[in-house]
Amino acid sequence: MPLSSRHQSIPETRTQTVPSAADYSDNQQKIAQLMAQLNQIVLDKSQVVKLALSGILAGGHLLLQDLPGMGKTTLAQGLAQLLGLGFSRVQFTNDMLPADILGMSIYDQNKLQFEFRAGPIFTQLLLADEINRSSPKTQSALLEAMEERQVTQDGQTYPLPEPFFVIATQNPLQQAGVYPLPESQLDRFLLCLSLGYPSPAAERALLKGQDRRELLKGLDTVLDTEAVLLAQQGVKKVYIADVVLDYLQRLVAKTRASQEYHGLSPRGVLSLQRAAQAYAYVSGHMEVTPEDIQAVFAAVTDHRLGQRFMPAHVTGGQATATISQRILAEVAVIV
Repeated sequence: MPLSSRHQSIPETRTQTVPSAADYSDNQQKIAQLMAQLNQIVLDKSQVVKLALSGILAGGHLLLQDLPGMGKTTLAQGLAQLLGLGFSRVQFTNDMLPADILGMSIYDQNKLQFEFRAGPIFTQLLLADEINRSSPKTQSALLEAMEERQVTQDGQTYPLPEPFFVIATQNPLQQAGVYPLPESQLDRFLLCLSLGYPSPAAERALLKGQDRRELLKGLDTVLDTEAVLLAQQGVKKVYIADVVLDYLQRLVAKTRASQEYHGLSPRGVLSLQRAAQAYAYVSGHMEVTPEDIQAVFAAVTDHRLGQRFMPAHVTGGQATATISQRILAEVAVIV
């Protein structure tokens, strides 16, 4: 069943080229430029920006959880614009249906046949805004797309563009009108990040500076689609030594030794390795170090191990050690 002519502008799957050393060097310079520009938009959150870009270059999906108004949508839009990716935004609500995201088959009376009208998910970067305000049925509509990079409707399978990413935002569960994401959905997100409140200096810059929406309009594309695909290939080539893998596996074993939560699954372990490789790549080196694993560990594991985001006003401003922080403190780098 062919897509209707109205949707034939959907980006097509691209053939990947073999990268050279010069290509990688050029990409590294562009990545540094991209982060510098994004840090001018999302102030005082350089580590979150670096982790978010690492997740994208690792080919994974991102979950941004925080209070409303913290800059989650600004970060997602900035990434899409700087990476030159096709972008769609869907505002999730409690009355949304799966077809509102995936698309549906509509009968064409002129052609006397059904035609599939692609939904907003047929893009390169989908911003699923406030994903936990929709029902579990609508949330689960994203599962196949996130894992298989395809959509199945009425027995027909439609591939999604390459690359394809989902950046979802969610509000704290303490707020009204939200549905918790099931574990199977959470496991599809490579990284879960939280922006948090800005520092006083950053907040003053926001008060005295230009509107973020105006700054977003002025961003120029730094990496195009081909460069993103090239970077993804570069991430896969980042070397990880056996001694570093030993450390990674000790961390994983520690997650599985607890009676309080289920440990990391094999998919979670692969996600941890891939995220560490991407973080090393973004940092400008082609070998994973224990510091790279430590940098991504919380973002990869906490949401998989049941760690719920608690905003500062709920915890009384007291910082409590997360599951990942306790594990990192208990597992030695070298034994």
